[in-house]
Amino acid sequence: MFGPPSRAVGIALGVVADLLLADPRRGHPVALFGRGAAALERATYADSRAAGALHTGALLGALAALGVIAERMARRGPAWATGLAAGATYVSLGGTSLARTGEQMADLLAGNDVEAARRLLPSLCGRDPAVLDAAGLTRAAVESVAENTSDATVAPLLWAAVGGVPALLVYRGANTLDAMIGHRSPRYARFGWAAARFDDLLNFVAARVTAVLAAVCAPVVGGSAMGALRAWRRDAARHPSPNAGVAEASFAGALGVRLGGPTQYSHQLEIRPTLGDGHSPAVADLTRAVRLSRVVQAIAALLAVFSVACRSGRRACPRC
Repeated sequence: MFGPPSRAVGIALGVVADLLLADPRRGHPVALFGRGAAALERATYADSRAAGALHTGALLGALAALGVIAERMARRGPAWATGLAAGATYVSLGGTSLARTGEQMADLLAGNDVEAARRLLPSLCGRDPAVLDAAGLTRAAVESVAENTSDATVAPLLWAAVGGVPALLVYRGANTLDAMIGHRSPRYARFGWAAARFDDLLNFVAARVTAVLAAVCAPVVGGSAMGALRAWRRDAARHPSPNAGVAEASFAGALGVRLGGPTQYSHQLEIRPTLGDGHSPAVADLTRAVRLSRVVQAIAALLAVFSVACRSGRRACPRC
């Protein structure tokens, strides 16, 4: 039977696999889902919220059904259940690749290789690298590391612990759709509305867990727990995203840096609010942001496994 003991072990194995292997370069299931979503879009696209909701619902409904079927098949035995949870967790996590890319960006900027850093930036975020100098690239990287610590690790771990494989697959699908169609370009302002709002809903709790963990872990990188909480409380609500603002503000306060400002995407220029009240981030701060992200990811993984294991223990011994 697929239950919490198998889920806890599977989540732990999935985290270890991500640490050791990071994202596969070819044949990643998330990339395959993205190609399928793009193919479906050619048939479902219309410049309306209703069409976007239908597109999003069809794709995420298929993932939910796939997850339920997979869990039923995994009832063949504990090994099947553990393997399913491990595989789903591994393909849904992106924290190790995020940290490695952040470290690579820091190395390039430390070596003044701005052109190479511009080529690498699309691996972190969707901003237009051509208009960014070294300072802009550094800021973009710090903000991306902060936001994606929640999106790529804390949120999938939370949904794996709470809802198992179906919830995990739906979360990863929603997050992928948000990246594909959830932005405010002329094409997707209405069609991508449902994907963006559903992703906001699924990330709401995880972003705030990330902020709490960033505050708790700030001293590990020479940062300030109170600074993280103060920036979160004061600045996060001014950000256009209800979740990215929380993660970015908490990282800014923890690191003692100032984030936000003009942000150029391919489709438009956004003037983001100031988050934090320190100096503009330097390369050393990007390195600290990556270290903070790694620590937050590790604590989130421990909490996810521990919470599932505890529920397992209570079910096994109702009178305990």
